[in-house]
Amino acid sequence: MTGRSVPAVLPPALRAWLGLTAVLAALVVVVLGVLYAGHSESGRVDRWVVEPMADSVGPPWRRVALALDFLGEPAGSVMLVVATVAVCLLLRRSRAAVLVVAAVVMSVGTATLLKHLVGRTIHGADNLSYPSGHTAFFTALAFVVALLATSWLGLGRTAGTSLVLAAALVAGAAMGWAEVALSAHYPTDALGGWCTALAVVPAMAWLVDRVADRRGDAGRPQRR
Repeated sequence: MTGRSVPAVLPPALRAWLGLTAVLAALVVVVLGVLYAGHSESGRVDRWVVEPMADSVGPPWRRVALALDFLGEPAGSVMLVVATVAVCLLLRRSRAAVLVVAAVVMSVGTATLLKHLVGRTIHGADNLSYPSGHTAFFTALAFVVALLATSWLGLGRTAGTSLVLAAALVAGAAMGWAEVALSAHYPTDALGGWCTALAVVPAMAWLVDRVADRRGDAGRPQRR
């Protein structure tokens, strides 16, 4: 026993703000899901962003969109997750490695479940679209990496929260743009995927910390 405490994956200073963010994001997911349940066409907000069913980019930006889209596919996402887990283990942050897997699986799993519950489609009845799983995945991964960086750098509440939300925003915007540009999702699908990750990841980080802390307490010898 070294006596050193294991850094939390959800720093205490960030819990209140990220918890509030998670609640607000969950509300957005629910509201959009209710508004677009059973729809098979773009809504007013979608048409304001981009014309429906139209690939909105050409070369060379189309290649960028395709590359981002690949990172959300099974092969690309597994590659990113394995690389991120490997970095966590090299840094001796096993708790963060667990969170990477848990956050990604739960974010994508939640998005998949919501797709079947909402039933919004694009390009035919077999293509469920709300929320975007690609956007949920990429946002969740960036969120966790930013949490790890916040802990590693010892950032405070303001700087840490800003870094985490900025990373999630950039990742979500990038993947969301790619999915909309390729006409794979409506803009509101991308927004729903982004908010899904914002709602799920803080909850999973809190849960990982709680379970790990309880296991650690159970393994410590009691003082007499």
